[in-house]
Amino acid sequence: MRKFTSLLFQNPPPITLLAPVNGVDISVLRLDAIHPIVGGNKCFKLKYNLEVAKQLELKTIVTMGGAFSNHIAATALAGKEEGFKTIGIIRGEMPIPLNKTLKTAVVNGMELQFIDRTKFSYYREHFELVKDFFKGAYCIPEGGSNELAIKGCREILTNLPEDFDVVVCAVGTGTTLAGLTLSLKPHQQALGISVLKGADNLDEQVRQMISKENGNPNQFTIQHDYHFGGYAHQHSGLNRFVDDFNANQSFKIEPIYTGRMFFALMDLAAKEYFPSRTKILAIHTGGLQYLAN
Repeated sequence: MRKFTSLLFQNPPPITLLAPVNGVDISVLRLDAIHPIVGGNKCFKLKYNLEVAKQLELKTIVTMGGAFSNHIAATALAGKEEGFKTIGIIRGEMPIPLNKTLKTAVVNGMELQFIDRTKFSYYREHFELVKDFFKGAYCIPEGGSNELAIKGCREILTNLPEDFDVVVCAVGTGTTLAGLTLSLKPHQQALGISVLKGADNLDEQVRQMISKENGNPNQFTIQHDYHFGGYAHQHSGLNRFVDDFNANQSFKIEPIYTGRMFFALMDLAAKEYFPSRTKILAIHTGGLQYLAN
């Protein structure tokens, strides 16, 4: 298999056109096509983190995530390809048997450490304690959310062949949305679709990320009405939408991130949220390994 670093930008991700919705043109930037596991937005988040870890001559990567975390699976494989030992701190009890995501991480050499949800939340909020415990390792926060990840996500829109008015992406930590917003032209806007319930502080978090990089915090908006009960919550209507989408389109989506994003995008376009003839670029952030769980 090719090294992780050689996967990035070797070939521009394809763009797939969808049928217009209510006069709105929709193109999809297929980051999922970069690689089935390390692709999507995760490779952009990891790019500079792994570069810095190499520069520091560190041998171990430590990160955090849930049992279905795309970031965990991607870090395991990218770390293996780049010669790092990887450790994943996983939220909750160890599932028996392991799901496909965690099996993928283990097969690619990641050591999994399961901790209860209360401790996980505490360490997520006090990540410096993780760094203190794993001295001599390179520590990446949950979801790969840090300044180097934002730097990588600023490159997602590099060398696109066409112009657009609005870029749309799913939002968990807000890192990808911040990076996209920082790379926009003055006439463009970013729209994030939150997959989290009750994430009232998400807008401010993204605003701070952008302001810290001297960007324009007025170039993004987050929609909070399409979480379908919360992160990874099963919803019959959403599942039907994803199944129908996958049966009729040339590429797949999953219900955790991209399913919610495309549902919101189609619904908002139908409700005339976007002016007619708006050119939208939807970011397919990958995560398709979830479909095998």
